[in-house]
Amino acid sequence: MVPSPVPLQIINRETIQLLVQNGNIVIAAGGGGIPVYFDDEKNVRTVDAVIDKDMASSLLATNINADEFYVLTDVSFIYKDFGLPTQEKLEFLDYNDTVKYMEAGTFAEGTMKPKILASLNFIKNGGKKSVITEAKKLEDKSFGSKITMEYEN
Repeated sequence: MVPSPVPLQIINRETIQLLVQNGNIVIAAGGGGIPVYFDDEKNVRTVDAVIDKDMASSLLATNINADEFYVLTDVSFIYKDFGLPTQEKLEFLDYNDTVKYMEAGTFAEGTMKPKILASLNFIKNGGKKSVITEAKKLEDKSFGSKITMEYEN
C-alpha cells in the first residue's frame, strides 16, 4: 500500500493552458499524474504514491481557469442511495446540498465520492459548473448531474 496525497500543483499547467487556449485537445493528468516533489535543491523527485485522478483533474481545470469540469464515469447521473429501493436521481445540485449529502454518507467511498469531492473542489475554487455523467452520454445535455455553487434559475 502507498499513500494517496491530495495533489497541490500541476507542474505544466501554463503549457496545458496555452495549448487549450489555442484550440488543442489536451489529455493530461491521466491516472492522476506522476507524484513528485521538489527537494531542497529544487530538483524534481518521484514519490511512491498514487494521486487521485479526479482531484488532479479538478486541480488542473481550476489552474487553467476552465468554466466547466466534466467527470466521465459509467453512470449517467449521481444517485442518492444508489442500488437501493430508495434510489433517487440527483440531476441538479448546488454546493451546499452536495456537501450535506456527502456529510450524510450518501455516496460510496471508492466510487462516486471522489468524483463529487473533485467537483466540489472545482466549484469552490471558481468553476461555474461541474457535470458527472456517462462517457457515452456526453454529447446529450439531457444527461449528467450538474453541480453549481447555487441553483440556477
